[in-house]
Amino acid sequence: MAKIKIRHVAISTEDPEQTAAWYKDIFGLEEVGRSPTGGIYLSDGETNFAVLRLRSKEDPDKVLTGVNHFGFMVDDPEAIYRKLEEKGSRRLGQVAGSGQYFEVKFEGPDGQIVDVSHHGWVGARPLE
Repeated sequence: MAKIKIRHVAISTEDPEQTAAWYKDIFGLEEVGRSPTGGIYLSDGETNFAVLRLRSKEDPDKVLTGVNHFGFMVDDPEAIYRKLEEKGSRRLGQVAGSGQYFEVKFEGPDGQIVDVSHHGWVGARPLE
């Protein structure tokens, strides 16, 4: 049976530093990395929790807030890509993050962004 685990959640906020500090203080999350664009990657030892500052595509002056996307680590990405495409999910592209991760983005059934990765994200526990 295929191994699939949620290992990535990304939120967007006006102030990643302040928001990341709050999650570290309240929940004891550990900082495990930073993105070149100012995002902060936190982890509970299992899951990468990205605190980002993302702008709206429709209005670049507006910063999005709230949950932005989430990601699944899978042992057979090609099989998952095929399943997503068979179900009508639109492939949005792929991202290679300076050796930290590799993911392919798809649009979920209600327009949400779903990342699929075989390699995972910094701070995310590998599949076992």
